[in-house]
Amino acid sequence: MCKERSLESISFFFISLNKYYTNMSKKITLLFVSFLFTSIAFSQSLKSPKEYLGYELGTRFTRHHKVVEYFQYVASQMGNVKVEKYGETYEHRDLIVAVLTSPDNFKNLEEIRANNLKLARIEEGAPTSNKKAIVWLSYNVHGNESVSMEASMQTLFDLVDPNNAKSKKWLENTVVIIDPCINPDGRDRYANFYNQYQNSTPNPDPNSMEHNEPWPGGRANHYLFDLNRDWAWLKQAESQQRLKKYHEWMPMVHVDFHEQGMNSPYYMAPAAEPFHELITNWQREFQTTIGKNNATYFDKNNWLYFTRQRFDLLYPSYGDTYPTYNGAIGMTYEQGGGGRGGLTVTTEMGDELTLVSRISHHHSNGLSTVEVTSQNADRVINEFEKYFKTAPSNSKYKSFVIKGTNHPDKLAQLASLLDQHKISYGNPVIGKKAVSGFDYQSGTNKSVNLTANDLIINVDQSKATLISVLFEPQTYYSDSLTYDITAWSVPYAYGLDAMALTESVSQKNTAAYSHSSSTKVEEKAYAYFIPYTSFQSAKFLAYLQSAGLKIRSAGMPFSDGTRTYQPGTLIVTQRNNEHLSDEIAQILNAGSSKFNVPVYSTTTGFMSSGVDVGSGDVHYIKAPKVALLGGSGSSS
Repeated sequence: MCKERSLESISFFFISLNKYYTNMSKKITLLFVSFLFTSIAFSQSLKSPKEYLGYELGTRFTRHHKVVEYFQYVASQMGNVKVEKYGETYEHRDLIVAVLTSPDNFKNLEEIRANNLKLARIEEGAPTSNKKAIVWLSYNVHGNESVSMEASMQTLFDLVDPNNAKSKKWLENTVVIIDPCINPDGRDRYANFYNQYQNSTPNPDPNSMEHNEPWPGGRANHYLFDLNRDWAWLKQAESQQRLKKYHEWMPMVHVDFHEQGMNSPYYMAPAAEPFHELITNWQREFQTTIGKNNATYFDKNNWLYFTRQRFDLLYPSYGDTYPTYNGAIGMTYEQGGGGRGGLTVTTEMGDELTLVSRISHHHSNGLSTVEVTSQNADRVINEFEKYFKTAPSNSKYKSFVIKGTNHPDKLAQLASLLDQHKISYGNPVIGKKAVSGFDYQSGTNKSVNLTANDLIINVDQSKATLISVLFEPQTYYSDSLTYDITAWSVPYAYGLDAMALTESVSQKNTAAYSHSSSTKVEEKAYAYFIPYTSFQSAKFLAYLQSAGLKIRSAGMPFSDGTRTYQPGTLIVTQRNNEHLSDEIAQILNAGSSKFNVPVYSTTTGFMSSGVDVGSGDVHYIKAPKVALLGGSGSSS
């Protein structure tokens, strides 16, 4: 009885105490309970791709918007993932990346990112001790290499799954960035085709309709451009927007996920020769380290694969070489299947290659790459920092001189490319100085005087290797059997008067290059003259024609007494443009400003020399109609 009464008293005491504290701190308790249940929910309720989508990955092709939704869902459920939209395609599909790491790292993500840019000499200042390895996984640059985007979802889930002890450990010293689809327009083009033509029971016969895409196929983007050839040249919106985000992080390891022919086994690093001569021993070594780690998982599953064949590291505009020339371990992974793969296809050996198995291969190597990078994180970080410190000394040429006598439009075009790649440039410190080096136009060594208008690109900067590769007069390659292009030097491609110097030239004024050729157009002139000297002039011509103006072109040189005009000069007259008489000057002013092209006026058609404005040698330019051949028999 005494024990029972004692227990009753103790129970009554704790009940009363609990009521007291509940009444005193009700809001705090509710907040704590809410936080507790939210944390439990996060750790227990994260849905896998199968649970979220309602079907097993590999049993159908997921459209791009559903993948974006899944990535956003994961970010909403987890406190260590964020999804960032970095752009939009021509067909208005979102371009996104997911950034993920451990919860502790996530709190300091901006510090980690800034530290990495300091290691890469992009930002000034010494990094703090909070440095992490950074891995970037890029999927589906070719739209009909369709396994990639499917694999990205499973890889994301397994990296952040609260029940995955291995990935938790990896993320303690590693940040992972996942771009699920570089080419959403091409990917949906393929997925829509397959979902439309597939049989209710997938037909593995490679001759069936579902294994033969109609023209143009899903490989390229909206404008039928191969985005895996655009990393260096940045002609497409997807590439331009992606590179801005890439430069915000500058990853240490980058993987570009692809597919190849349906009868090929899996390809993974290390790459084939030729390697560019500026690729470091460390970059070669760690490729092999990653490849061996990948191979351990393939060996366990008896999956076939090959390395060191077919895919080299030379041309700088791929998803493996561009990162390599920016200090990363850049790699291509190629799964067999491609546009012929479908959900299942019979190979030449009689095996059935399924989308499920293709996903498992890319998924395995994605996780393996993160794993081996994490296991070697300290070395990866140290070698990354060392790369940017030593790269300038590895280059044969120390400065590149772009002569100020080049056409201003060419200089502006070059400067725009340099700006997009975060390459610094400026003008020489000394107005005139004789320098000797390789002259691109003559192909010989010569001596010239520097002028204040020349552009100087020194390699002693973060982008030293990329500069050297893009501007090298002649590329050395150890093996003549290459996958693709072997000549790309920027001065040749842009038709520039330029020199490569083995000495460093002091420079100043690293502000963005600009020039102004636009003019204020006089109203009611007899005629207007527009020099036709560059691609900007051609754009201006098209602009004027689309505005309804009738344009002539001089077939012979002439002079108005003030300026001499060359054949090709565009001529706009009041005659034949009476329908726009009050708007001519306005249209010309707008175009001159838009395209940075000068417009000159005259009050008479009588020229001081050469042909007159009304001459038969001044020809009417009929606006062209451009035809694009497509369909069967043409290549997209």
